[in-house]
Amino acid sequence: MKRLMLGNAAAARGLYEAGCAVASSYPGTPSTEITEEAAKFEEIYCEWAPNEKVAMETAFGASLAGKRSFCGMKHVGLNVAADPLFTVSYTGVNAGMVIAVADDPGMHSSQNEQDSRHYAEAAKIPMLEPSDSAEALAFAKLAYELSEQFDTPVLYKMCTRVAHSQSAVETSPRADIPVRPYEKNIAKYVMMPGNAIRRHPVVEERTRKLVAWAETAEINRLESGQDRSVGIVTSSTCYQYVKEVCGDRYPVLKLGMIWPMPEEKLRAFAASVEKLVVVEELDPFIENHCRVLGLKPVGKELFPLLGEFSQNLVAEKLGFAPKAIRSLDETVPGRPPVMCAGCPHRGMFYTLAKNKVTVLGDIGCYTLGAVAPLSAIEMTLCMGASISGLHGFNKALGAQSEQKTVAVIGDSTFMHSGMTGLANIAYNQSNSTVIILDNSITGMTGHQQNPTTGYNIKGDPAGKIDLEALCRAMGFNRVRVVDPYDLAACDRAVKEELAAAEPSVIISRRPCALLKYVKHKAPLRVNTAKCVGCKSCMRVGCPAISIKEGKARVDETLCVGCGVCSQLCRVDAFESTGKEG
Repeated sequence: MKRLMLGNAAAARGLYEAGCAVASSYPGTPSTEITEEAAKFEEIYCEWAPNEKVAMETAFGASLAGKRSFCGMKHVGLNVAADPLFTVSYTGVNAGMVIAVADDPGMHSSQNEQDSRHYAEAAKIPMLEPSDSAEALAFAKLAYELSEQFDTPVLYKMCTRVAHSQSAVETSPRADIPVRPYEKNIAKYVMMPGNAIRRHPVVEERTRKLVAWAETAEINRLESGQDRSVGIVTSSTCYQYVKEVCGDRYPVLKLGMIWPMPEEKLRAFAASVEKLVVVEELDPFIENHCRVLGLKPVGKELFPLLGEFSQNLVAEKLGFAPKAIRSLDETVPGRPPVMCAGCPHRGMFYTLAKNKVTVLGDIGCYTLGAVAPLSAIEMTLCMGASISGLHGFNKALGAQSEQKTVAVIGDSTFMHSGMTGLANIAYNQSNSTVIILDNSITGMTGHQQNPTTGYNIKGDPAGKIDLEALCRAMGFNRVRVVDPYDLAACDRAVKEELAAAEPSVIISRRPCALLKYVKHKAPLRVNTAKCVGCKSCMRVGCPAISIKEGKARVDETLCVGCGVCSQLCRVDAFESTGKEG
């Protein structure tokens, strides 16, 4: 049966049809929906792990036990999981193991646009790269076959445009995959030096066999063209752009296995055309491999190293006329990212900015605290770095920074990578203040559960981490909880903990305003007779508040009645509409 499917949904369907039994992931755009969709199949046990390293190790454990397994993450998540990745390449697998990584060219929701193809080469693990939803399904199934045939985990690379676009797929029933018996094998699975050194030649031989497989694999397909003055090597979404621009004019070698690549097929293709052109986003990965083979491709001298490509960019670089772009009659005003109306983080960030506190930030929707008018966050590096960075910052500067510098981190990010940084503060004793922004959900990636919420991926009751008890167990005597809607309480907590002579934790707790179960107060409105147009309420950067005709206005369709703005108004111009939502 043919169905229209999102790329990530098609990938999940592929896991299901391939007989995957265990999936463990950490949410990260644009990979998140693969695991969310997989969780809809009762035959697959799915979970959100605390971080990507744990997810990969869980998937390996399931594979070791004899069940096909999966873990998914975004490109920066693969950095977190790199430790097990490189070693599971040596151990190999029992049942098939697939590792999905979704790159984000253009950085729509990421702190960098790294190219994950390098991990496949460095870890010596095969990588498949679908270019549409049909391939997303088919390649997921193929990945398990390759994993078991070559005794290797398989990297499965998505990107934003494949993950979040829709195309037609043909679905099939689920395969009945028998459990592979687990057999004790210390030499294969215990990676101490004496064993690991004997596994390395196995990995190199496996790569040679995979190169031979790639030479005749159907997923590395040659498409003929009328004009052999140019031959194009490409993959993923770039293949779609090339075909839309060029049609059948030029021959195309479309790579579905992006590592290891075929060698003789590339050489033969290059010999059949006058000029070899490589079209690929981000790094010259295919191009460099062609050069290693002694070929002379044209690549990054034509195409940019940065950002996403488009049909018109490919057309321009290949000498085709770009398609006309329909423009609007009116200019669309800019819409910079901003924290939502009623966001629980706003009150704490306002307090920190007001007190001129140096704030080291972390990864999540609260990173928007760096945006004007709050402009509160001064550093964001990677998951968990706020706490570790704060410790180093305070160790470097001592008392002069300890009383005016904090780290902020979300509850999900704290569980992901923050606990070890907090342990470092407790153990090595910097007088640091850490603020955990507990909005009771993983907000940035679309409201996934985490170990602090008490619910699992399906919304069923699960184990719940007590943040206060955890922080105290780690050696913190000063642990306090505040409601970020209460500006006076926030101000008091920040001042007292910064002044304290020992490390402390503030938990700023209020559920995300967008959670369906959160009942809001009635929206506010402005009594224009009282409003003096001082714009004090604008300092919190709430998108529900604007100034019109010199007076503050509230958009009642956005306002959740949090009352933060009213606490800033010296003339009590804000009042309730009485219309509770």
